[in-house]
Amino acid sequence: MRKKVAITQSNYIPWKGYFDQINQVDEVIFYDDMQYTRRDWRNRNKIKTAAGSQWLTIPVEVKGKYFQKIKDTMVSDPSWNVNHWKTISHNYARAKYFKEYREQFENLYLGVGERCLSQINLRFISGICNILGIKTKLSRSMDYELVEGKNQRLVDLCRKSGAAQYYSGPAARDYMDEALFNDAGISVHYMDYSGYPEYEQSFPPFEHSVSIIDLLFNVGPDAPKYMKSFRTTDLARCEGIAT
Repeated sequence: MRKKVAITQSNYIPWKGYFDQINQVDEVIFYDDMQYTRRDWRNRNKIKTAAGSQWLTIPVEVKGKYFQKIKDTMVSDPSWNVNHWKTISHNYARAKYFKEYREQFENLYLGVGERCLSQINLRFISGICNILGIKTKLSRSMDYELVEGKNQRLVDLCRKSGAAQYYSGPAARDYMDEALFNDAGISVHYMDYSGYPEYEQSFPPFEHSVSIIDLLFNVGPDAPKYMKSFRTTDLARCEGIAT
Protein backbone atom coordinates (compact mmCIF):
# COMPACT_ATOMS: atom_id res chain seq x y z
CA MET A 1 0.00 0.00 0.00
CA ARG A 2 1.24 3.49 -0.88
CA LYS A 3 0.92 5.17 2.50
CA LYS A 4 -0.62 8.64 2.53
CA VAL A 5 0.55 11.19 5.10
CA ALA A 6 -0.46 14.78 5.91
CA ILE A 7 1.57 17.16 8.07
CA THR A 8 -0.33 20.07 9.57
CA GLN A 9 -0.49 22.28 12.64
CA SER A 10 -3.17 21.51 15.19
CA ASN A 11 -6.23 23.77 15.12
CA TYR A 12 -9.04 24.35 17.59
CA ILE A 13 -12.35 22.64 16.59
CA PRO A 14 -11.44 22.98 12.86
CA TRP A 15 -13.71 23.29 9.85
CA LYS A 16 -14.89 20.34 7.72
CA GLY A 17 -12.04 20.66 5.18
CA TYR A 18 -9.50 19.97 7.93
CA PHE A 19 -11.23 16.68 8.71
CA ASP A 20 -11.44 15.84 5.02
CA GLN A 21 -7.66 16.08 4.90
CA ILE A 22 -7.38 13.81 7.95
CA ASN A 23 -9.81 11.28 6.46
CA GLN A 24 -7.96 11.33 3.13
CA VAL A 25 -4.71 9.93 4.57
CA ASP A 26 -3.38 7.04 6.66
CA GLU A 27 -1.51 9.20 9.16
CA VAL A 28 -1.59 12.85 10.18
CA ILE A 29 1.47 14.34 11.88
CA PHE A 30 0.59 17.43 13.91
CA TYR A 31 3.49 19.78 13.31
CA ASP A 32 3.27 21.72 16.57
CA ASP A 33 7.02 22.38 16.67
CA MET A 34 6.15 25.35 14.47
CA GLN A 35 5.84 28.91 15.80
CA TYR A 36 2.59 29.90 17.45
CA THR A 37 0.94 32.71 15.46
CA ARG A 38 -1.53 35.22 16.88
CA ARG A 39 -5.05 35.65 15.46
CA ASP A 40 -4.82 32.31 13.70
CA TRP A 41 -6.69 28.99 13.78
CA ARG A 42 -4.44 27.44 16.44
CA ASN A 43 -6.54 28.69 19.35
CA ARG A 44 -9.76 29.94 17.79
CA ASN A 45 -12.58 29.12 15.38
CA LYS A 46 -16.00 30.39 14.41
CA ILE A 47 -19.56 29.26 15.12
CA LYS A 48 -22.87 30.59 13.80
CA THR A 49 -25.15 32.68 16.03
CA ALA A 50 -28.32 34.72 15.56
CA ALA A 51 -26.10 37.82 15.40
CA GLY A 52 -23.78 36.32 12.77
CA SER A 53 -20.56 34.35 13.03
CA GLN A 54 -18.76 34.52 16.37
CA TRP A 55 -15.17 33.67 17.32
CA LEU A 56 -14.50 31.22 20.12
CA THR A 57 -10.95 31.91 21.30
CA ILE A 58 -8.90 29.96 23.83
CA PRO A 59 -6.96 32.59 25.84
CA VAL A 60 -3.26 31.76 25.84
CA GLU A 61 -0.02 33.12 27.26
CA VAL A 62 2.11 34.87 24.62
CA LYS A 63 5.62 35.99 25.51
CA GLY A 64 6.08 39.12 23.39
CA LYS A 65 8.38 38.65 20.42
CA TYR A 66 9.84 35.45 21.81
CA PHE A 67 9.77 32.50 19.38
CA GLN A 68 7.05 30.42 20.94
CA LYS A 69 6.19 26.99 19.60
CA ILE A 70 2.60 25.81 19.43
CA LYS A 71 3.45 22.85 21.67
CA ASP A 72 4.81 25.26 24.33
CA THR A 73 1.79 27.59 24.31
CA MET A 74 -0.26 27.45 27.52
CA VAL A 75 -3.80 28.47 28.40
CA SER A 76 -4.05 31.65 30.49
CA ASP A 77 -7.63 31.28 31.77
CA PRO A 78 -8.58 27.86 33.20
CA SER A 79 -12.31 28.58 32.86
CA TRP A 80 -12.22 29.02 29.06
CA ASN A 81 -13.76 25.57 28.47
CA VAL A 82 -16.81 26.29 30.64
CA ASN A 83 -17.37 29.62 28.88
CA HIS A 84 -17.06 28.06 25.42
CA TRP A 85 -19.47 25.27 26.26
CA LYS A 86 -22.05 27.76 27.58
CA THR A 87 -21.76 29.77 24.34
CA ILE A 88 -22.09 26.67 22.17
CA SER A 89 -25.03 25.31 24.19
CA HIS A 90 -26.84 28.64 24.01
CA ASN A 91 -26.45 29.03 20.24
CA TYR A 92 -27.04 25.42 19.16
CA ALA A 93 -29.66 24.32 21.71
CA ARG A 94 -32.34 24.32 19.00
CA ALA A 95 -30.21 22.79 16.25
CA LYS A 96 -31.74 19.56 14.95
CA TYR A 97 -29.03 17.21 16.25
CA PHE A 98 -27.67 19.12 19.24
CA LYS A 99 -29.26 16.72 21.73
CA GLU A 100 -27.73 13.74 19.93
CA TYR A 101 -24.18 15.04 20.41
CA ARG A 102 -24.64 17.10 23.55
CA GLU A 103 -23.21 14.55 25.98
CA GLN A 104 -20.12 13.84 23.86
CA PHE A 105 -19.23 17.50 23.45
CA GLU A 106 -20.10 18.36 27.03
CA ASN A 107 -17.65 15.67 28.16
CA LEU A 108 -15.00 16.97 25.76
CA TYR A 109 -15.34 20.50 27.12
CA LEU A 110 -15.97 20.01 30.81
CA GLY A 111 -13.42 17.20 31.00
CA VAL A 112 -10.52 19.36 29.81
CA GLY A 113 -7.63 19.06 32.22
CA GLU A 114 -4.82 20.06 29.89
CA ARG A 115 -3.20 23.49 29.91
CA CYS A 116 -1.14 22.96 26.76
CA LEU A 117 -2.87 24.29 23.63
CA SER A 118 -1.49 21.51 21.44
CA GLN A 119 -2.87 18.82 23.76
CA ILE A 120 -6.23 20.55 23.96
CA ASN A 121 -6.48 20.73 20.17
CA LEU A 122 -5.63 17.05 19.83
CA ARG A 123 -8.25 16.21 22.45
CA PHE A 124 -10.98 17.84 20.35
CA ILE A 125 -9.69 16.66 16.97
CA SER A 126 -9.51 13.07 18.20
CA GLY A 127 -12.99 13.30 19.73
CA ILE A 128 -14.52 14.68 16.53
CA CYS A 129 -12.72 12.02 14.46
CA ASN A 130 -14.39 9.38 16.64
CA ILE A 131 -17.81 10.95 16.04
CA LEU A 132 -17.20 10.97 12.27
CA GLY A 133 -15.79 7.44 12.26
CA ILE A 134 -12.36 8.57 11.01
CA LYS A 135 -9.72 5.92 11.80
CA THR A 136 -6.61 7.82 10.64
CA LYS A 137 -3.55 7.53 12.88
CA LEU A 138 -2.86 10.80 14.72
CA SER A 139 0.75 11.47 15.71
CA ARG A 140 2.93 14.46 16.58
CA SER A 141 6.11 15.90 15.11
CA MET A 142 7.70 15.68 18.57
CA ASP A 143 7.38 11.90 18.26
CA TYR A 144 10.01 12.09 15.52
CA GLU A 145 13.59 13.36 15.47
CA LEU A 146 13.52 16.55 13.39
CA VAL A 147 16.12 17.76 10.89
CA GLU A 148 16.86 21.33 9.79
CA GLY A 149 15.31 23.02 6.74
CA LYS A 150 11.67 23.96 6.14
CA ASN A 151 11.00 21.63 3.21
CA GLN A 152 13.65 19.08 4.12
CA ARG A 153 12.02 18.58 7.50
CA LEU A 154 8.69 17.77 5.85
CA VAL A 155 10.36 15.31 3.48
CA ASP A 156 12.19 13.69 6.38
CA LEU A 157 8.97 13.35 8.40
CA CYS A 158 7.36 11.69 5.39
CA ARG A 159 10.28 9.31 5.08
CA LYS A 160 10.30 8.40 8.77
CA SER A 161 6.56 7.79 8.77
CA GLY A 162 6.84 5.56 5.68
CA ALA A 163 4.90 7.89 3.38
CA ALA A 164 4.79 7.39 -0.37
CA GLN A 165 2.27 10.21 -0.85
CA TYR A 166 2.15 13.58 0.87
CA TYR A 167 -1.16 15.48 1.12
CA SER A 168 -1.00 19.21 1.72
CA GLY A 169 -3.32 22.18 1.84
CA PRO A 170 -3.54 24.29 -1.36
CA ALA A 171 -1.76 27.32 0.17
CA ALA A 172 1.47 25.29 0.40
CA ARG A 173 1.97 25.65 -3.37
CA ASP A 174 3.60 29.02 -2.66
CA TYR A 175 6.53 27.57 -0.72
CA MET A 176 6.64 23.83 -1.47
CA ASP A 177 9.88 22.53 -2.98
CA GLU A 178 8.30 19.66 -4.85
CA ALA A 179 11.63 18.49 -6.26
CA LEU A 180 12.80 17.43 -2.79
CA PHE A 181 9.75 15.19 -2.43
CA ASN A 182 10.13 13.79 -5.94
CA ASP A 183 13.79 12.99 -5.30
CA ALA A 184 12.73 11.07 -2.20
CA GLY A 185 10.15 9.10 -4.18
CA ILE A 186 7.21 10.85 -2.53
CA SER A 187 4.35 12.17 -4.66
CA VAL A 188 2.73 15.46 -3.63
CA HIS A 189 -1.01 16.09 -3.66
CA TYR A 190 -2.89 19.30 -2.87
CA MET A 191 -6.33 19.26 -1.27
CA ASP A 192 -9.18 20.84 -3.22
CA TYR A 193 -11.55 22.69 -0.91
CA SER A 194 -13.87 24.02 -3.61
CA GLY A 195 -17.38 22.87 -4.37
CA TYR A 196 -18.63 21.94 -0.92
CA PRO A 197 -22.45 21.64 -0.86
CA GLU A 198 -24.42 23.89 1.44
CA TYR A 199 -26.58 22.53 4.24
CA GLU A 200 -29.30 24.10 6.36
CA GLN A 201 -27.64 26.17 9.07
CA SER A 202 -29.56 27.34 12.12
CA PHE A 203 -28.68 30.94 11.39
CA PRO A 204 -28.49 31.98 7.71
CA PRO A 205 -26.92 33.27 5.55
CA PHE A 206 -24.82 30.19 4.89
CA GLU A 207 -21.12 30.23 5.71
CA HIS A 208 -18.63 27.42 4.97
CA SER A 209 -15.72 28.64 7.10
CA VAL A 210 -17.06 27.70 10.52
CA SER A 211 -16.18 24.89 12.90
CA ILE A 212 -17.31 21.39 11.97
CA ILE A 213 -19.46 21.39 15.10
CA ASP A 214 -21.90 23.55 13.11
CA LEU A 215 -22.21 20.77 10.52
CA LEU A 216 -22.62 18.06 13.15
CA PHE A 217 -25.28 19.89 15.17
CA ASN A 218 -27.28 20.80 12.06
CA VAL A 219 -27.19 17.61 9.97
CA GLY A 220 -26.03 14.95 12.43
CA PRO A 221 -25.23 11.51 10.95
CA ASP A 222 -25.56 12.99 7.45
CA ALA A 223 -22.43 15.12 7.99
CA PRO A 224 -20.25 12.90 5.72
CA LYS A 225 -22.61 13.66 2.81
CA TYR A 226 -21.51 17.29 3.02
CA MET A 227 -17.82 16.42 3.04
CA LYS A 228 -15.63 15.22 0.19
CA SER A 229 -13.46 12.43 1.53
CA PHE A 230 -16.43 10.24 2.44
CA ARG A 231 -17.90 10.25 -1.07
CA THR A 232 -16.72 7.24 -3.07
CA THR A 233 -16.68 9.15 -6.34
CA ASP A 234 -14.63 11.94 -4.81
CA LEU A 235 -12.01 9.98 -2.86
CA ALA A 236 -9.29 11.04 -5.28
CA ARG A 237 -10.40 14.64 -5.67
CA CYS A 238 -7.01 16.16 -5.07
CA GLU A 239 -4.64 17.58 -7.63
CA GLY A 240 -1.71 15.23 -7.84
CA ILE A 241 1.78 15.78 -9.20
CA ALA A 242 4.54 13.27 -9.83
CA THR A 243 2.13 10.38 -9.19
